[in-house]
Amino acid sequence: MVDLITLEVIGNALLSVAEEMGMVLIRSSYSTNIKERKDCSTAILSLNGEVIVQAEHIPIHMGSMLGIVEAILKKYPVETIREGDMFLANDPYSGGGTHLPDITIAAPVFFEGKPVAFVANIAHHSDIGGKVAGSLSGDCNSIFQEGLRLPPVRIVSQWEMQEEITDIILLNCRTPEERVGDLRAQVAANTTGYYRVVSIFRRYGWQTVTESLDEWMRFAEQKFRSGISSIPDGVYEFEDYMDDDGVGGGSVLMRVKITIAGDSIKLDFAGTSSQVGGGINVVYQALQATVLYALKSIVDPSIPANGGYYRAVEIIAPEGSIVNANPPAAVAGRTDSCQRIVDVVFGAMAKAIPERIVAGCHSTVTAVLFSGVHPETNQTYVYLESLGGGFGARPDKDGMDGVQVHVTNSSNLPVESLEREYPLLVERYELIADSGGAGKYRGGLGLRRDIRILDHESTFASHGDRQKIPPWGLLGGKPGKTGKFVINPGTPDETVLESAKNSDIILKPNDILSVQTPGSGGYGLPEDRDETLIGMDHETGKVTFT
Repeated sequence: MVDLITLEVIGNALLSVAEEMGMVLIRSSYSTNIKERKDCSTAILSLNGEVIVQAEHIPIHMGSMLGIVEAILKKYPVETIREGDMFLANDPYSGGGTHLPDITIAAPVFFEGKPVAFVANIAHHSDIGGKVAGSLSGDCNSIFQEGLRLPPVRIVSQWEMQEEITDIILLNCRTPEERVGDLRAQVAANTTGYYRVVSIFRRYGWQTVTESLDEWMRFAEQKFRSGISSIPDGVYEFEDYMDDDGVGGGSVLMRVKITIAGDSIKLDFAGTSSQVGGGINVVYQALQATVLYALKSIVDPSIPANGGYYRAVEIIAPEGSIVNANPPAAVAGRTDSCQRIVDVVFGAMAKAIPERIVAGCHSTVTAVLFSGVHPETNQTYVYLESLGGGFGARPDKDGMDGVQVHVTNSSNLPVESLEREYPLLVERYELIADSGGAGKYRGGLGLRRDIRILDHESTFASHGDRQKIPPWGLLGGKPGKTGKFVINPGTPDETVLESAKNSDIILKPNDILSVQTPGSGGYGLPEDRDETLIGMDHETGKVTFT
């Protein structure tokens, strides 16, 4: 039996390794999406694929981490894996991924000649081929349109990078120099993690570390079950809708029924829409990662982020539904659906424990992609960004303004970096007044970013949601404002795009694309709002109506 002090020391030592891997990846990467926006994640996994520790980066990335080891070992038996090997994959249907731009690289860690764990990282590459630069439009109707599919493949063999594999990847990408730089950064991050994990095994010994990892997971499960026990037993249901599927279909239903019984919890997504023609479908491992995030944030955020607490959760998802899609369903915009999954989980749990739940957030990604040929360098560029919006009002305070929510956690791209890297000019970047729902506590505000095209034609693509169906309020709070994409706002040529899911929109020199993200819902009755807070809203310009 490992003593509690040793358990805590080893657990936190491994967490520090994952965090250091993340810093190596961010500081070594080439693309703005990783080096500036930190759209990446790192983790240490057991030999059977359970999460031991995950650095605090992007929750949805855990979907790819959850499936990578199983996918590797299915193709490469453990006896064929050697020290210094690393494996790459991105395919949602054969490689444990959740969408194609997220490339995972995992490396087995050897101690005294035997594999003892895996270190892994995932990075969102700003292009992986497909019909749209950036590989992320919401209007693809098949995964074959979305980019290069990569099953598990040995990308590094005994510490030597396999150029015949990278050559295939680079040939299918629009920005090969950027891609190879990011891939090498991923390899460097795993190399760092490898030697740090070995040093922990060397210091404490195989038996002590192994016993500590088992106990670490048991502790997480016990702590999670204790948290579930604090929630009243019962059956709680909720439903919400996506705006559309991006290819001409109407709104898409998301429904959940949550059953709390003692220290167990079951989530049943029966009744949710069947998988759709557009790119907002979700594979099971992405659903699992989303649910686990939502429950951890509700039940006990201090639970260690490892596979132990996963054992207490039962998820039922009809095969062929939008939350458990079959190939070749398109999945590029899966994060918008995952955000809605969080909304319905939160909405259901608000009926049991409203004091722990926030009102509806902007709960989308609002991913925008600009691409073209840079007029100064004559090189292809791809600018990718997902913009924040309103965070829902809380039981005891207002929501937050202009932030990422739930399963995404990337930073914004600073205007200085954007304008330095790309032939684009940011003319306006501000909070949107009145976009937060009224309530005793006001919903957070959405963002507006107006981008002008400089001296060339740029192609615009996007995926997003909450441009038709607003974020809901809670306990009498009012809904937040929806978002929109507008070309040349305030001019005779103004055009509001009909959907958040687009591709192949040509923007001419000096055109402006205005990205306006949704706000969020209010909490409690508006008439109960404190007069001082009302005055501050008007003084700061966050609210303009009386």
